[in-house]
Amino acid sequence: MKVHLMYADRDFDLGAPLPANETDLAADLELGTLLDAMAAGDKFLYEVARRGLYSGLGTPAEVTFRQHVLADCAAQPGVVRDLYDLAVEAVEAERHVYAFLFRASPDTILSRSRQVVLLYLASLHRLADIAAKHAPDFRSAGFTRFFEIIATELTDDYFTEMESRLAELEFKRGTLMSGRLGAGGKGAGYVLRRHPPVRSWRDRLTGKSKASYSFTIPERDEAGARALSELASRAVNETANSVAQSADHVKGFFQLLRTELGFYLGCLSLRDRLTAQGQPVCYPVPAEDTQRFEASGLYDASLALTLDHPVTGNDVAADGRQLIMITGANQGGKSTFLRSVGQAQLMLQAGMFVPAKQLSCSLCTGVFTHYKREEDATMERGKLDEELDRMSTVTDLIRPGGLLLCNESFASTNEREGSQIAREIIRAMTEAGVRIVYVTHLYDLAESIHVRGGDRVLFLRAQREPDGSRTYRLPAAPPLPTSYGEDLYHQVFATEHAEPPRPWPDPV
Repeated sequence: MKVHLMYADRDFDLGAPLPANETDLAADLELGTLLDAMAAGDKFLYEVARRGLYSGLGTPAEVTFRQHVLADCAAQPGVVRDLYDLAVEAVEAERHVYAFLFRASPDTILSRSRQVVLLYLASLHRLADIAAKHAPDFRSAGFTRFFEIIATELTDDYFTEMESRLAELEFKRGTLMSGRLGAGGKGAGYVLRRHPPVRSWRDRLTGKSKASYSFTIPERDEAGARALSELASRAVNETANSVAQSADHVKGFFQLLRTELGFYLGCLSLRDRLTAQGQPVCYPVPAEDTQRFEASGLYDASLALTLDHPVTGNDVAADGRQLIMITGANQGGKSTFLRSVGQAQLMLQAGMFVPAKQLSCSLCTGVFTHYKREEDATMERGKLDEELDRMSTVTDLIRPGGLLLCNESFASTNEREGSQIAREIIRAMTEAGVRIVYVTHLYDLAESIHVRGGDRVLFLRAQREPDGSRTYRLPAAPPLPTSYGEDLYHQVFATEHAEPPRPWPDPV
């Protein structure tokens, strides 16, 4: 049986490799906070959420397929939880069946596999009951097909046949096998046989039965008993392997069901955490256009999860813009907005909802970050060397259609040199078809791109009120030659006689 609730045409692979830059993404976008909220303390769900978040769906159709399944889960959370719990119980049921610590014979393998299949059969019965009762309540293509498969394969005839075969494998009437003489008069071709139907009382009275020959092994003939046991093991071997493979197949089905439903339950846990704090969530619209980005109320979900009050969202209209430059006041929400963009892109391409009121966005071939880092503690190289080395790694990995998020890149050197390096990288990346969102305090860089960038560049600026307070909003605005560092000075060295911060006029 197939699950196919994460993809329309294949199963979700929990062992698939993570992106090469997963460590940087997790740290720069604070994804651990999101994953903790999805897992709710469950280590298995944490790993499922982690793999699912990085699954990177490549087409709008794949995103929409997963969104529809998630919408079904949101509409029927109780049923989905029952299915998940059933899968967990089925996977763990095997632990309760005695496993042989030493070398197992075909007889013992068959006996144990039969017990395991019996447990799985009870779980399949429950699964069929849930499907029959709740299938009409689900609308997505994924769940509709899943329940159709259950209804088609787990029929009453199937259960009757399985129970009958498993009863025969208990060998209450003994082990019936056949064989032939091989080379040198040795036995060969041992095959386990089904017992013929039990003779009616009429046949037994009239003696109408086929002639047969038999022999009896004396009770003390240990060698004879051992030889007969070996003969029976040869006959049972193939059947034991088949039953063991059947048990593994059913177990694999329940493991996959547990994994795929676990991802959706993690999504619901994250949604519940955010909405409980009054934060909006929405299903984003994956755009066919390669340069589509329009959002309303976009916010940093990790920040929202760590605060006890709603956070500020931002509206962005960046359709057709290949570069977004973000400037403005220190501590004005620039880095927070950058994280919100990266989180939303990953969540969209995982088929999840996003932390926003509305979002329509192009898919990308990969999300990459280049954030400032702390000084090298070993003092083996300078900060600029370290930044250039990381950017070299990014350029080796990123492909056309990728998304690059830069946070104060190349601010470790002087402004002229850092601006020149950044300009060349931005030019090369955009010419290669990479979209960039760049937070910077380098006025030389921002002003030069503002003058020459044209309509393919959008400038956002963190707001600062005349009294020095921050709104944490980033409206479209040209760069200013200050980041209001004096505000930080007054915060740190404030005295009763300190002058209030002065407003900086917008350029005419």
